[in-house]
Amino acid sequence: MHVLYEEDGELKVGAVLAQAPASFQIESPHGRRAKVKAANILMSFERPGGEQLLAQGRAFAEGLDTEFLWQCCGASEFDFRQLAQEYVGREPTPAEAAGVLLKLQSAPVYFHRRGRGRFQAASPETLGRALASLEKKRRTQEKIAEWRARLARFECPAEIEALREELLYAPDRNKPETKAFEQACEDTGLTPARLFERCGLLSDSHDFHLNRFLFEFFPRGTRFPAHELPPPPEELPLAEAQAFSLDDIGTTEIDDAFSVSRVSESELRIGVHIAAPSLGFTPGSALDAIARERLSTAYMPGTKFTMLPEDVIARFSLDAGGQRPAFSLYLNVSAHDFSLRGHHSRIERVRIAANLRHSEYQTLNQTFEAGSPAEKPFGEELRTLWRLASALEEKRGKPSVNAGMVDYLFRIEGGRVRIEPRRRGSPLDKLVSELMIVANTTWGELLAERDIAAIYRVQSSGKVRMSTYPEAHDGLGVACYAWMTSPLRRYVDLVNQWQLGASLAGRRPPFARNSEALLTAMRAYEVTHARYDEHQRAMETYWCLRWLLQEKSTSTEALVLREGVVRVGGLPLTLRVPSLPDLEPGTRVRLELGEIDLVERSVACVYRETLPSAAAAGDLPTPVEE
Repeated sequence: MHVLYEEDGELKVGAVLAQAPASFQIESPHGRRAKVKAANILMSFERPGGEQLLAQGRAFAEGLDTEFLWQCCGASEFDFRQLAQEYVGREPTPAEAAGVLLKLQSAPVYFHRRGRGRFQAASPETLGRALASLEKKRRTQEKIAEWRARLARFECPAEIEALREELLYAPDRNKPETKAFEQACEDTGLTPARLFERCGLLSDSHDFHLNRFLFEFFPRGTRFPAHELPPPPEELPLAEAQAFSLDDIGTTEIDDAFSVSRVSESELRIGVHIAAPSLGFTPGSALDAIARERLSTAYMPGTKFTMLPEDVIARFSLDAGGQRPAFSLYLNVSAHDFSLRGHHSRIERVRIAANLRHSEYQTLNQTFEAGSPAEKPFGEELRTLWRLASALEEKRGKPSVNAGMVDYLFRIEGGRVRIEPRRRGSPLDKLVSELMIVANTTWGELLAERDIAAIYRVQSSGKVRMSTYPEAHDGLGVACYAWMTSPLRRYVDLVNQWQLGASLAGRRPPFARNSEALLTAMRAYEVTHARYDEHQRAMETYWCLRWLLQEKSTSTEALVLREGVVRVGGLPLTLRVPSLPDLEPGTRVRLELGEIDLVERSVACVYRETLPSAAAAGDLPTPVEE
């Protein structure tokens, strides 16, 4: 005896070797033996053999009309053998019964399963909807096939072109356009960017990379919504000292400035003055919503996207020639050893005498270290600040900046790029960093002492995180550190400034420690700022490759960072070098540069030789033309 049974949704046959009340021992046509539950047996038969039954059943099923069967079976639940008997008008042969069963199982739109071997016809309404859905899917598949074929010929259908940004940066794989496009990429062996390029829809590699950032963060465009310019703050006292700032040449959001005045022969008063946008608008206002959405100014080589609108920045930036509202921290320090004797904070107007630029004052770095006269406006004031910074750094026991670290400034002018290295830890860098640290630490401690919530930067066990509780920052050697000195550029600083302003004015602060708005702002800033950094590094890599093309570089020296990875000399550019031998980190090597791909942001490079001595990261020569 043979049986037809169902296993894992599949119809199978086998010869019965033994039978028990609840199970059968069967042998498959291929000789495999198995135990099958009696409940899974759909039909038993003597002839034909198992494989012949399935073959004859499939042949019989091919001649059956699905819609006719649906019309014949009525609305009630039925067994497949019952329908087979009604269809043939007699007791069906095993092959005929199996054929009807196969037909029923192959048409789930028409017949709903109600158990093993039992079915119920779909209602006319349900069937109509299902058939319409199948027809829609059929037409969609035809459209996908048409789009796929056209893309393979490098003809881009309008429907695909309309979704170009989405397909490049965040494809929705449920859309038929995405399915067609990705299938065409497989057919042609091209990346999405390369396929659009072959279709004539990606002509500018720079826009391709920048638009990835814009697509993620500014899908509705980079323009600010309509807003009212906040009025000047209410009358504030005017500071006695005149202040000056020190920033890079491209800085337009001037958050901080300094002043130096003498109290007596033995005492100096150093002012750290921070722009005060928090005095112009409040949490929950329209401008707050703008800042909260962007969370930070995003910097890219040659461009930036500010957190606040330009007119708001212009009102509160510490630009030269005006009296600007500011949060001022005054440090009373010894004129001899620059030890701190006291401090106090005020909200006031500050006269900004000058906006100094690093590029114009770089010579002072050597002047200060050599003890030579500082023959530049505010040169001696800067020297005083540097001496104070050195004393502050020594007291903390930690460097404010990594002296071995190199920053790179990108200048994009007329399509040409200049990349200028600037070593960190110089006197001018140190004085700015140390004064920002003392301001962020002092004001953070003030809020902590008054039990006012703030957002702190915490470092312990080498990990940096943000917290609403004042905890130590081991890397800086301070008890607590709250970002407060860049309120025009960072939302966290703006939030902290609102808290600080309320504290200094004796008002209730806008955010409690468990405030959902405070916690949300902290978490959102961390995520957004990390993504901004990723995009910035990607664009810096792009412009480094543009520089190599511009300079027609064919070889370069590089520094081994780790296995198979180097950093190119004079550039913030890391490359993978498959041919690099196993060398110690810090080893200098020479690479031969090959084809540069601006779309893929890659360069073919081959190891040529190991150079005799290691160099500091910032001392590597720049790539050269050979």
